Amino acid sequence: MALKLTGQAINLTGLRYQPDLLPPSSSRFSKPPLTRPIKAIQSGGDEVAAAGAASAVATPTRAPSLRRPHNVDGEFFVDTRCIDCDTCRWMAPQIFTRVEGMSAVSKQPTSSEERLNALQALLACPTSSIHTEKPTRDVLEAQKTFPLPIDDKKIPGIYHCGYHSEKSYGAASYLIIRPDGNIIVDSPRFTEKLARNIEALGGANYMFLTHMYDDEFQFIYLFNLAICILELWSVRVDTADVEIKLEGNGPWSLGEDVELIHVPGHTEDLVVSPPLISAPYPVDMRGILYYYLTLKLMNVTPVHNKQGSVCLFCKPHKILFAGDHLGMTEFGLSIFETYNRISVPMQLDSVKKLLKLNFQWILPGHGRRAEYKDSQEKDSALENFLQQKCSQYTT
Repeated sequence: MALKLTGQAINLTGLRYQPDLLPPSSSRFSKPPLTRPIKAIQSGGDEVAAAGAASAVATPTRAPSLRRPHNVDGEFFVDTRCIDCDTCRWMAPQIFTRVEGMSAVSKQPTSSEERLNALQALLACPTSSIHTEKPTRDVLEAQKTFPLPIDDKKIPGIYHCGYHSEKSYGAASYLIIRPDGNIIVDSPRFTEKLARNIEALGGANYMFLTHMYDDEFQFIYLFNLAICILELWSVRVDTADVEIKLEGNGPWSLGEDVELIHVPGHTEDLVVSPPLISAPYPVDMRGILYYYLTLKLMNVTPVHNKQGSVCLFCKPHKILFAGDHLGMTEFGLSIFETYNRISVPMQLDSVKKLLKLNFQWILPGHGRRAEYKDSQEKDSALENFLQQKCSQYTT
């Protein structure tokens, strides 16, 4: 039965991840714990099988003609399927750049650190658009680095999951290690290697979604007791038993260290009322089409609720996990208004809420990270940004 958060903290101690209740790792990863199909990248149990998986990742899977001509000559290159998500450019800025609306290799790695960064970007690319000319076993070492610590000294226990998903248009996801239960913020693309590495860090107790994506199910089913935290307006009936539903306008507390902030204006989420379907199909494009066809046959109209998304404020580390609400670009702060589905003025009003919060880091889904020396510098940056944008959008 789903739990509800109504603006007050609740005791979630009994819902913590309990690995002893799960099957052994070998059986768990070779066969999904539930009957729902789980799409995983199988890397095998030994170095030979893993090398084969590495070859599949690092070797072009399409015709060589897909190599963009904007890449410099050499081992690494970007193909024409790039969706310009910016991931590789902020993960390895010394290697990748933007040329004519897509990423390209501007410089081949010349050190072990640059090579590792390039391979990490290769693994994180949501469309597998980054390749090496020949298979390389070095990618196996890069796989071991995820989840990747963001800054062990300043914000220990905060990780970038990597493996961005095409279903979220390349959004970043994060892992928070905390005594009251580890949290995955938004969902990475599911891979066996990442799941094992997360398990080695204590597993995932909860998954918080800033807004709805499609890749969260695999991790929920893998870590049976993980709790998916969704806005009430994004609830899906096939995850109802593992949901904490956010009701009202918040803020909501998840323990003493985490606060969830309602930030309407950017995202429009689809809900169905009443929830009539519990779908046994995989959540992919075929599943979505089947879902809509069923709705049509049942004469049910999907409702677009314009309530927006939710940010997660991690108080001890002074971090705002901002989803698509706010992030940094190479040109400065942005609310990504090009992709706003509701109201830019409403989203700007939501940004004003953030002035009340004492954070120094912005870790977004889309966009680049921002770090401020203190809350005052953050407030000054937000106030200047709001002044510029409000004058632009106020008639």
